[in-house]
Amino acid sequence: MLYGSESTCSCQESGRCDLHKGLRIEISEQPHTMRQVTNIIIALQKFKQVRSTEFTDHELFNIIIENIVEGAVNLCFSALLYYRVIQCTVCDGLKKSLVQSQGTPNLLAVTLRGGNSNRSVGINLSTYTTPGCKATNGQPICLKIAQSNLYLACTKESGTSSQPHLILEDVKDEETLKTIEENDGMERFLFFRKVTGGSINTFESVKYPHWFISTSKNESMPVDMCVEEDTSRQKIFTLQDQKVI
Repeated sequence: MLYGSESTCSCQESGRCDLHKGLRIEISEQPHTMRQVTNIIIALQKFKQVRSTEFTDHELFNIIIENIVEGAVNLCFSALLYYRVIQCTVCDGLKKSLVQSQGTPNLLAVTLRGGNSNRSVGINLSTYTTPGCKATNGQPICLKIAQSNLYLACTKESGTSSQPHLILEDVKDEETLKTIEENDGMERFLFFRKVTGGSINTFESVKYPHWFISTSKNESMPVDMCVEEDTSRQKIFTLQDQKVI
């Protein structure tokens, strides 16, 4: 367990604590579950990556909670093995098709009429197995634009606390996605696919839990990420013209 030491009073007076002072580790006699122990290890490992060592109590609490949640979600996926690809087109719940935006690394959701159906991009949906582990959040997958090296990735801008966004990322060496290891930096390409009612699909980010691929209710807007509770965006999709390749 982690405890503050003799610097507690100065911390209370200033409202800030320095991790280089007043922090000690004690062995608790109370039993802990393996999950609790693992979460503590994850949090300590994450602290090594933090440059500043001074935090308010609130900031310190947020760091621990954020990193325990992110780390715990991925514990199951020490090895994801690619095994099958489904090629398809994708429509959202309002029947808008996904088309590639010109000049930006995004997909757009557009209602296609008449002879414009060929604008809908083909999507290669790569499915993965999780040896020795049952994926309870859904089927782990990667999504890419057919006949290209552009993969859908859920990411944040480097060095910011902004919300996750969906982009198209050019993967030079696709062999790196054949097997995805925990903490190898490739989690941004992974999504949990859940299917309900036989045809309704949702795609949740593995790297950022509770963030889903979604579309605007308005026309020709970028496909992006949103939280599960956001009712202003479409989070359900259907797969059309499916075939295993």
